[in-house]
Amino acid sequence: MRVAVEEKVLNENQRLAQELRQRFQEHNVFCLNLISSPGSGKTALLERTLEAMPKDTKVAVLTGDIQTENDARRLARAGFPVKQITTGGTCHLDAKMITRALENWSLDDIGILFIENVGNLVCPSSYDLGEHAKVVLLSVAEGEDKPLKYPGIFVKSELCVINKIDLLPYVPFDLAAARENACKVNPAIELVEVSCTVRQGLDDWLDWVYRREQKAVGALTR
Repeated sequence: MRVAVEEKVLNENQRLAQELRQRFQEHNVFCLNLISSPGSGKTALLERTLEAMPKDTKVAVLTGDIQTENDARRLARAGFPVKQITTGGTCHLDAKMITRALENWSLDDIGILFIENVGNLVCPSSYDLGEHAKVVLLSVAEGEDKPLKYPGIFVKSELCVINKIDLLPYVPFDLAAARENACKVNPAIELVEVSCTVRQGLDDWLDWVYRREQKAVGALTR
């Protein structure tokens, strides 16, 4: 019975995700779904991302957490539309939550939509949100074997952001092994290394975002 219920939930999510994907296509919205363990630095990365974008950029953020609106308040300082999705205990965002959160927003006013998922490497990997790509974050404060322990999200992600590299001199993290493990799980995955604290590698991250956006927009307009 439990399997049947799970299948029904995932099938319903897939239907809604496909509707979201169609809406994003119709309005030329490029959507990224950011996933990581708690504390890996998703919010800090988005803060630096929004700060670096021109004020006339059509960018918006949906940020998910089990409780509090702290992340939304942090991100809203950049002056772009931000909305908090509070799940009340659910360890992932789903397509229904995204659909509801977008109800009062005009997609014509959004060119790039960042979705900051709930901190979890397992549950979010099963839920399609209509995004163009998943991005997984791995901080150097975690183990370099995370891609091997949680292969599902690394297999489904197009990019792995290795974050907090300013801490490398102070933590026992093998950067080469982390890169090797990510590529072992997903040979096609791209990698960038960043520090939001000292603003290192952010240009590489932004270049990837803009390149991936152009690829998506090109596919939509052909």
